Amino acid sequence: MAAYSARHYGERTWRLRRPRVIVQHVAVAASARSVFEAFAPDRPDPELHELPNVCAHFVVDSRGRVFRLVNLRTRCRHTVGLNWTAIGIEHTGFSDADVLGNRRQMRASLRLTRWLRCRFRIRLRDVIGHRESLRSPYHRERVPSLRNQTHGDFRHTSMTVYRRWLRRGARC
Repeated sequence: MAAYSARHYGERTWRLRRPRVIVQHVAVAASARSVFEAFAPDRPDPELHELPNVCAHFVVDSRGRVFRLVNLRTRCRHTVGLNWTAIGIEHTGFSDADVLGNRRQMRASLRLTRWLRCRFRIRLRDVIGHRESLRSPYHRERVPSLRNQTHGDFRHTSMTVYRRWLRRGARC
């Protein structure tokens, strides 16, 4: 991760210091186990073909169980341009609607996100969907061919709903 960070962000470190963004993802997987099995092997990622493999800090499954995969002080490869400052949360399912429509999963996701926001003092507007990554003021990428790279999960319309529900919850 230190070599990846040097290439993409200009700083050779694997440490995640003072995260400023929480990125929500849809795993396109049915279970937390399948997410873990995709992330665990030490091999180049399937999309960009470089080490380390992709990962996320947490997975929230369809039954509302939360699994921590990576220490919160470790950088994780989940969102091009934001890995230097972002915590990644994967949700099992195959679309934004799968996640937003699952009450148990959403309750757990919102509880986890609230806790992370309070712990790290992350602003509501910096809780984003993967699709919104290019709009983040924290987005930075040194590799020219990747500067506009993102994915379609958790679109802006889905995150508008998510942030509204997050706002309704308990404050820090």
